Amino acid sequence: MKKIMIVEDDRTMCQELKILLETAGYEAEILTDFERSEKRIFDSQADLILLDINIPGLNGEMLLKRIRKKAEIPIIMVTSRTSEVDEVLSMSYGADDYITKPYNPTILLLRIAAVLKRTDQGGREGVERYRDLSVNSARGVLSGEEIEIQLTKNEMIIFQTLLQKQGQIVSRDELMTNLWDNHEFINDNALTVNISRLRGKLAEAGFPDAIETRKKQGYLLL
Repeated sequence: MKKIMIVEDDRTMCQELKILLETAGYEAEILTDFERSEKRIFDSQADLILLDINIPGLNGEMLLKRIRKKAEIPIIMVTSRTSEVDEVLSMSYGADDYITKPYNPTILLLRIAAVLKRTDQGGREGVERYRDLSVNSARGVLSGEEIEIQLTKNEMIIFQTLLQKQGQIVSRDELMTNLWDNHEFINDNALTVNISRLRGKLAEAGFPDAIETRKKQGYLLL
């Protein structure tokens, strides 16, 4: 059963949404502690967030921006505003969808189902964790609380291969095979250059010793 967290300060609307979602077969939780909203959201381990823009403390758009620095939880913004500026800002900060009040309950449920379906089918494919970083292979991004590192396609393929076997030695031949399987045709020298660049970017993220070289064996992601 998918879990949805409702982040809304209108108590009546929260209860109506909770009943609607539970009737539709979802588990629903209402956020009640707006002073620690970010922590409560992550603690809930929800599959999707319904996030209102006008909430106490941080507004919804700022909360969305903070969440996106750490995770790729599907988020639908819900608001009574009709300004296109709010919609553009919400989507640019990483919202998956945007709906205005008063909304049709059926349309809201359809949008929730569509976002969850995209997620299940890989709409946010490749979102993993490496230490304190969120790894989004679809976007080619490593992101932390105050940093975002953009990787090239080759660098991401190399990093994912090492991440999948973290703590194990990965040979150069295996890395080359994975690159060729993804139609990235590079030679041995180019592999060395890509690994060097990847090391540099991980160092920028605060992990200067993330990749260890084992001579005549391969590479190890620590």
